[in-house]
Amino acid sequence: MLSGIILAGGDNRGMEGKNRALLELGSKTFLERQLSEMRKCCNELIIVTNDPFPFMRVVDREVRIITDFYPGNGAVGGIHAGLALAKNPYIWVVGGHMPFISAAAAQLMLASMADGCNAAIPSVANRVYPLHGLYKKQCCESIERLMDTGSTSIAALLDALQWCEAGENVFQMNQIDCRFVVEVHTLVDYERLVRESEAVNREAQPDISLSSSWT
Repeated sequence: MLSGIILAGGDNRGMEGKNRALLELGSKTFLERQLSEMRKCCNELIIVTNDPFPFMRVVDREVRIITDFYPGNGAVGGIHAGLALAKNPYIWVVGGHMPFISAAAAQLMLASMADGCNAAIPSVANRVYPLHGLYKKQCCESIERLMDTGSTSIAALLDALQWCEAGENVFQMNQIDCRFVVEVHTLVDYERLVRESEAVNREAQPDISLSSSWT
């Protein structure tokens, strides 16, 4: 089994003070969607945040809520904190701004992680997504050394790890929808996503006018 880590910190710039993890899509928040998906393959769930209180009110006690050991280091600091406290040797890390995360993708990356790699990172449309990656717990030591140098960008993180790439074709061959990498950074992103979701739901509704002719 895996440990699942949701990074729900950050300053949520472009969101007018709204926490992206608590945005709603359909009848569920991003966080509810993520926890539900992670429970399919994770026996430990962790939220890393710089503001625990909003999450304490909305999650079960089985979900651990922690803060960064070294504040001010962005996503890299959150990954470090989650890996340091995770109980399992393999950890699935996602950003709280990703509403369509995929347990199937995480399990595929775990199964295909090559020897000598300490992380598996998905690549979709020629872009890598470290915030939907699989990491070995031992990565924590490399990340701590990285933070000691003051280099805390995602690019620096990738340079510090021996990681293997899980390509888009691999997910497609296994019939995994690559929308799991969708990210919401701004209110404009969120509003567009809501409109698209509502349009899809309307198309999926049965045409009751046809059935009424049988009454």
